[in-house]
Amino acid sequence: MTGQDIINRARSEGRTLLTEVEAKDLLKQAGINVVDTRLASSREEAISISEELGFPVALKIASSDVVHKSDAGGVELGLETAEQVGKAYDNIIAAIGKAFPDAKVQGVSVQKMARPGVEVIVGMSKDAQFGPVLMFGLGGILVEILKDVSFRIVPLVKRDAAEMIRDIKGYPILEGYRGSEAVDVGNLENLILKVSDYVEKTPDIKELDLNPVFAYGDGAVAVDARVVLEDEIQA
Repeated sequence: MTGQDIINRARSEGRTLLTEVEAKDLLKQAGINVVDTRLASSREEAISISEELGFPVALKIASSDVVHKSDAGGVELGLETAEQVGKAYDNIIAAIGKAFPDAKVQGVSVQKMARPGVEVIVGMSKDAQFGPVLMFGLGGILVEILKDVSFRIVPLVKRDAAEMIRDIKGYPILEGYRGSEAVDVGNLENLILKVSDYVEKTPDIKELDLNPVFAYGDGAVAVDARVVLEDEIQA
């Protein structure tokens, strides 16, 4: 299924928020490195996918009606066995059913746990005057606490991406603060440029968040992804 097919299917179902699985499929086709994530529609399928991907894995609710998955009990991390996966699947479905009884649930996403890295965020939102604006900063919960981010208007060139990264106050962390491993900044620059290019070519996307992206000395991978579509099809 192409990226446009994914967008069209969501629209046909009256949805503007893609599931995490859909968002990652979309971004993977755009050349963005994301954690392999698959949709399980049953307890047995979740176990089968986990065994295929290899433990440990993470399970997350797949529903366009549930935005803050962790707060609702829709996330289980670091699952090491098939038994843990089965129990986690049951717990997630039960928790979401209780917290959001009217939510349409597509299933549960299964992904292999990524090795820890420096957490950064790459995001996009649309400004009424300037159009798509890209954001970069320290990710995870740090983006909410520190708000250490930089912005540029799409489209970006390599110099813009390099400046975005170096503009944040937390840049020394990326360089390898106090003996920690320095991340591959060039790879982050390329990631920012790929996102810029993709949102410029895909006006149907209203908002996009890759958070967290785990940055390493040898690359980077998006662990979580959120894509919101425009209310109406864009020409």
